[in-house]
Amino acid sequence: MMQLPEPRDVAPRLAIGAFILNSGLGKWKADEATAEMLHGMACTAYPFLQHIEAERFTRLLALTEITVGGSLLSPFVPTRLAGLALTGFSGGLVGLYLRVPGMRESGSLRPTQDGVPLAKDTWMLGIGLGFLASKARWRKAAPHRHRRCCR
Repeated sequence: MMQLPEPRDVAPRLAIGAFILNSGLGKWKADEATAEMLHGMACTAYPFLQHIEAERFTRLLALTEITVGGSLLSPFVPTRLAGLALTGFSGGLVGLYLRVPGMRESGSLRPTQDGVPLAKDTWMLGIGLGFLASKARWRKAAPHRHRRCCR
């Protein structure tokens, strides 16, 4: 049986899903300069990405965003699973904010003007963690089978 998202999850799933999907679709046809810029920023935070060509990295990033956004928009994808994808993706974005120089005020977590676009990704991380942590989303334990004998 397919379980649809809880009513309280619909609005954040739609808003975040549409936002991320749109971002991915925009990156899918990124020009070379955009690809170099995105790749350069990512390599600053995550040096292991230097081994991937900028255009390939941008295509993989676009595909990731399309997948995460689509999972949030799809009602047949369980909220916890979509939340896991959102948490992983937004965790990487928050990592960019924390690791790229010039995004934060010196000695602070407060964003600079340049850091505001990345700092706002913390709300996606918070919502993803909320999707994962809500008690209502945990499968209810099966009733104890031996209750009759224990009365």
